[in-house]
Amino acid sequence: MSGLADRQRALVAALVAGEDVPDGFDSAGVLATTAALRRKRAGEVARAWPFLAAAHGAAWPRVFAAWAAGRPPNGSLRDGWDFARSHGADLPELAREELAGREARFAYDGRSAPVPRGRVGAWLSRLRPGH
Repeated sequence: MSGLADRQRALVAALVAGEDVPDGFDSAGVLATTAALRRKRAGEVARAWPFLAAAHGAAWPRVFAAWAAGRPPNGSLRDGWDFARSHGADLPELAREELAGREARFAYDGRSAPVPRGRVGAWLSRLRPGH
């Protein structure tokens, strides 16, 4: 692996997974970019989980960013699902209903992509390795 590839991998890990800023990069710039990426991620999750985001009001970007720190992105559906599950009984009613609706329509183990429930979902899960 080249030195450049290793530096790029380290930079991406710092930007999205909370790893240390690699030597040779401007820490303030990396931290500002990390904050912007978390705000963007919060917006994407809010579009996929509108009641979950609305339950937190104007604090949503901050609350989500705090939760997302150190967690690499898994897509807005999974990120919202993991966030909602991590808050459990503390979720407001509409957010709990939104989560319950997703739980009813999809099987999600917290590790791999959600799979639709029912005949089609069962068929698809047999096609996927590890299921």
